[in-house]
Amino acid sequence: MTIPYRLLLLCSLVSTLGLVSILPESKSATATVAGCPIPALSRFQRHKVVRGETLESIAQRYNLIPATLIDMNPTLMDGSVTVGSELQIPPYNGIVVEVPRGQTWRQIAAKYKVRADTLFEINGCQQDPRIVFVPEVNGSPNRPIAASTTPADVEKPDRASISGYPLQQLATIGLAYGWQINPITGEVFFHSGVDLLAAVETPVQAIAPGTVVFANDQGSYGKLVIINHSGRLQSRYAQLDNIEVTVGQKVNKGDLIGTVGTTGKPTSKQPHLHFEMRASSDLGWVAEDPKTYLKQ
Repeated sequence: MTIPYRLLLLCSLVSTLGLVSILPESKSATATVAGCPIPALSRFQRHKVVRGETLESIAQRYNLIPATLIDMNPTLMDGSVTVGSELQIPPYNGIVVEVPRGQTWRQIAAKYKVRADTLFEINGCQQDPRIVFVPEVNGSPNRPIAASTTPADVEKPDRASISGYPLQQLATIGLAYGWQINPITGEVFFHSGVDLLAAVETPVQAIAPGTVVFANDQGSYGKLVIINHSGRLQSRYAQLDNIEVTVGQKVNKGDLIGTVGTTGKPTSKQPHLHFEMRASSDLGWVAEDPKTYLKQ
């Protein structure tokens, strides 16, 4: 059996996670940005095969499909596993891709038809990674559902049920959602929310009923409040001056949760509320365009 050299190279990179030593221009797979998920390449596990296990049973144990394990472990191409061997287990279904010279990870996202913001966050929000993990390109989405949960029990997102406005008055947008130029550093980056211009100490309110799941300082977000809503949706209110709610508290639409501030590392020079909407997915809480939900 002949295994393509490039596939062996990528699997070697995954195995060692020593990307810098093999590709000098690469950033470390363990590098990440405050407020972003741990890069997928830093979340690989090792699995030692024991007697009685099969490719299918190992894949099922980790909520993966066999094709994912084969992609990460070329020795499995014949479909069999060897007792005592160690396998590389990725956190999601997907593949490891080397970004070709002269291309960017954004072009990789377009090639594999993966949302740019998803690829950005799943790789730790790195600006110029040379090795990336591309999720769900080998035929089946992950379904990390607890054993006691059936598909019928899983609540489906209902975007129409969530709408509101986090300020008492309509605000000018200082920085929109999506790819933007950071007005402070001049760098191009993905802005996962909107910056609503407002004076410091302006009251901030919940856009819909929900439960507070985070209320504390969080890196570049500064003082941050996160509320989980029905329909597997979540709203985030960042750069606050002070926080008026506690974790576990139930809030209603319009309830005071804090005030506008300048904490953390704001991307707009004027005081503002950084507001995000996120939807639960197999890849975590994925940012969505807030304009769908912002209704005064």
